[in-house]
Amino acid sequence: MSAPLENLETQLEMFIENVRQIRIIVSDFQPQGQNVLNQKINSLVTGLQEIDKLRSQVQDVYVPFEVFFDYIDQDKNPQLYTKDCVEKALAKNEEVKGKIEGLKKFKTNLLLELYKTFPNEMNNYRAYRKDSM
Repeated sequence: MSAPLENLETQLEMFIENVRQIRIIVSDFQPQGQNVLNQKINSLVTGLQEIDKLRSQVQDVYVPFEVFFDYIDQDKNPQLYTKDCVEKALAKNEEVKGKIEGLKKFKTNLLLELYKTFPNEMNNYRAYRKDSM
């Protein structure tokens, strides 16, 4: 991961932790905890400012729309998108590999049958192929 993305990830993790701590403080709020709550809210604002500063460094990051619509909107982990893409690529690779193997077998069988049916012409063809290569 590049440095700007790592910085953003770190800032987001700190922001999430601050939100979690504020939630704990607020859920069991007591008047003597007001100063701590104020500090946490200030650190939350500071965290948002830091995240905003990093915005210019990560503007060129492309996120496919499928990640938003197929994963995030359905409460799935966006990292599953990468896994699914790799699995689709592997499946397509196997499919193409199978087609290539099928075509090689077809070529071999075709040449054998052509030799059986047209031996003289195939010898001429083979001689022509050797000369032209």
